[in-house]
Amino acid sequence: MFGLAQYAAFAGVSLAVICTPGQDTALTIRNTLAGGRHAGVATAFGVAAGQATWTVATGAGLAVVLMASAPLFFVVRLAGAAYLIYLGTRSLLRSLLPIHEDVALSSPFMGRWHARPEGQAGGAAARGSRAGEAGARGAFAQGYLSNLSNAKMVAFFVSLLPPFAGPHPSFILLLALGFNFCLLTLAWLTAYAFAVERMRRWLGLSTVRKTMDGLLGAVLVGLGLRVGSEALAA
Repeated sequence: MFGLAQYAAFAGVSLAVICTPGQDTALTIRNTLAGGRHAGVATAFGVAAGQATWTVATGAGLAVVLMASAPLFFVVRLAGAAYLIYLGTRSLLRSLLPIHEDVALSSPFMGRWHARPEGQAGGAAARGSRAGEAGARGAFAQGYLSNLSNAKMVAFFVSLLPPFAGPHPSFILLLALGFNFCLLTLAWLTAYAFAVERMRRWLGLSTVRKTMDGLLGAVLVGLGLRVGSEALAA
């Protein structure tokens, strides 16, 4: 029977994994810097939704099937690598452009983040609100797709959930553990978004902002290249 000791062990391992910075953390910081706290929180919800999808897939046995199919697993890993490189490249390009031009490099998922001059505040308020909503939806989509295309999440859920659920885990228990992991991730990334938002006034300075864009872009590209090289080497 699943008890408090097993849950404590599961929570400890989960927190150790969640608190280790990776592509989800980098993407949350990137989108918070670009679109504010709402964009960061939307990214966190997207990541958690991707993990929830893997939770259901693991409980239903689909993740095991995916891992057993080498060609399909290879395609998923390459798709995830390409997406990370795509996001990182956009951040790198934005760090090289004048601050008023980088809106043209918004991701097709992201909408227009940057504020308009104060003199245009009258009619632009509604447009800014709609752009913010589109940006939040785009940030959610980025978080979801990034996590869903992360092949390591397949291996993680397949290897983590069953051992803690016992030798004959029920579908309900697997879902409960997986969704618990999703909620812990959501809380952690949301806290990240709030912390970055508090620093955003300082980070919004042109030079510092471009430096952060460049660093986060390099991190995402590096992660994508590593995932791609691991997939090709496998």
